[in-house]
Amino acid sequence: MRNRFPRLGILGASLVLALTVSATPVQANTCGSPSSTDDGWATASPDSVGMDGAQLCGIAARLAQRATSVHSVVVARHGKLVFEQYFPGYDQPWGQPDGQHEFTTTTKHDMRSASKSVVSLLVGIAIDRRLIAGVDEPVLKFFPDHQAVKQAGWEAITLRHLLTMTSGMKWDEARAWTDPNNDEPHLGFEADPIGYVLARPVAAPPDTLWTYNGGGTELLGNILERVSGKGLETFAREMLFQPLGITDFEWRAYPKNGKIAAAGGLRLRPRDAAKLGQIVLNRGQWNGQQIVSAEWIAQSTTPRFQAIGYFGNTLFYGYQWWMGRSLAGGKEIKWIGAFGWGGQRLFIVPELDLVMMTNAAQYGQPKEGLAAIDILSNIVIPSVSDAR
Repeated sequence: MRNRFPRLGILGASLVLALTVSATPVQANTCGSPSSTDDGWATASPDSVGMDGAQLCGIAARLAQRATSVHSVVVARHGKLVFEQYFPGYDQPWGQPDGQHEFTTTTKHDMRSASKSVVSLLVGIAIDRRLIAGVDEPVLKFFPDHQAVKQAGWEAITLRHLLTMTSGMKWDEARAWTDPNNDEPHLGFEADPIGYVLARPVAAPPDTLWTYNGGGTELLGNILERVSGKGLETFAREMLFQPLGITDFEWRAYPKNGKIAAAGGLRLRPRDAAKLGQIVLNRGQWNGQQIVSAEWIAQSTTPRFQAIGYFGNTLFYGYQWWMGRSLAGGKEIKWIGAFGWGGQRLFIVPELDLVMMTNAAQYGQPKEGLAAIDILSNIVIPSVSDAR
């Protein structure tokens, strides 16, 4: 079933074993020199932005050594694209057949739960434009048509609680996909997934329990549609993607009920996904244009809760963004991340003015996402020569 209805969360057992492939790059240039296209990215050599190009050339060999299923690695520094490399391999793309796929500069890739971080950017834009008064607005205010299904305690839940995944609603998506007590599949199978989420009982007071929850993101996506009068894909195109020069993207709907999958349905080219990291790095700006306010970027990337139960409990969570750190050269380097199931990873490293995007097919693998953090911590960050 997962082949046709993809898992949106970042953890959980998989019904399909992802095949590992050798890290043989599609493009001839094995050192990852970025292609010059009309997508808005300026390109440069690594050495011109204070990075060791020879060290970055070791990425493919590192991936081959670990027998990973990574499809792309894109690196930008000082606002310029300095490295990109693509690898063929097995994938489970939403709405396409599972199997071997080629990946190039123009290939869109599932973002999976990294879509949640994009929803956060869109919420910030809606607040900037006064479509939403602020994060302390009560959730139920936006759903007068669902008052009959709400459970006791929902009156206290605000948008901020959905953004930080601390609403307290009873929600479990860490179970096996076929487990009837897994809430996540209901987002695609229920005729009214919004009603399903709002009908969940409140198990704890808001702000007291962090629980990974795609249902809250679905509510946020639907709220954006209600306040804008536009579909989520249209709102995202007009408010975020067009200003970034992103013209080739998809935001897929659940196949059973046709509802937009806010929590995990976004598909982007890796270079375009890196632009999202760049505007976070630039406090909401792209090429001098303020797309989302600097205040929202600061608020949404501030650590607010310990992500208990995820990645050894070493990460913090903000407004649908992860925060962590790498150890490189004996120094702790903080980063901001957007994570998606299968190894989709967007890293923003403010201290080094750096962005890295990787896509992969590590669906359900025990070491999902480790290739990305390995490359970031042991190759990309150490390659920054002017910060040593």
